[in-house]
Amino acid sequence: MCRWLAYIGKPHSIERLVYGGPHALAGLARHSYESRLGVQGDGGGLGWYDHRSDPGLYRNAGPAWADPNLRELARHVESRMTFAHIRASSGAPDIFLNCHPFRHGAWLFMHNGQIGGFEEIRRLLTGHLSDESFAALQGGTDSELILQLLVSHGLEEDPAEALRRVTGMIEEERQKAGIEEAFRATFALSDGWHFWAVRWSSDNEPPTLYGTAGEDYDLLVSEPLDEDVSRWKAIAPNSLLSIELASDWSRKVTSETFL
Repeated sequence: MCRWLAYIGKPHSIERLVYGGPHALAGLARHSYESRLGVQGDGGGLGWYDHRSDPGLYRNAGPAWADPNLRELARHVESRMTFAHIRASSGAPDIFLNCHPFRHGAWLFMHNGQIGGFEEIRRLLTGHLSDESFAALQGGTDSELILQLLVSHGLEEDPAEALRRVTGMIEEERQKAGIEEAFRATFALSDGWHFWAVRWSSDNEPPTLYGTAGEDYDLLVSEPLDEDVSRWKAIAPNSLLSIELASDWSRKVTSETFL
């Protein structure tokens, strides 16, 4: 399983969140405390929003703890909405095109989990893509395919409904194919001022997801970044969390059942 974090709030560098100790994101790449895979060394990436309409993006196939460029960006980039991700491959090659976050126009997307039986239904799922989304695919991950399915099925009009529609579509194809391996996922999605997070699985074992908040920020993480358990609240399974960020850095947070 991968690990990710999403920062939403007053612009600030995320160096401490990525490199601030054994429980920070790069530390979890070496040794995760809650993932079934102890090491997430198959790449890392950073996505962020500034004054431009489209987000910045950096991805590298090397391990996050040994990436000086990722460290520099985490130290110096200050952003109201920042995604950071460390990857543990579930089969796709270790190339930067398969690293998160993924970008489409003004959108950023990242994912932890996997589509059970993905290779068995991959061709069927690509049949649900528009011609433009099919042509936009660059790598071989289920995560990138999920983003393009979202684009093809209403992302611009209603992101929350697109997340539900695509998840249901994938699950329907899995069931028709008789796949028993679970589909497990936490999703993070943003257009720069709005953020959505999902914790869901087709069984009773969704990937972990936690949240914490300060006066001027919200933070979502795959697992706590420190040992102060009182700070972190587990996001409920089968839930969709949305955060709307205002120009004064106030946030409107809502949570609802996902599927």
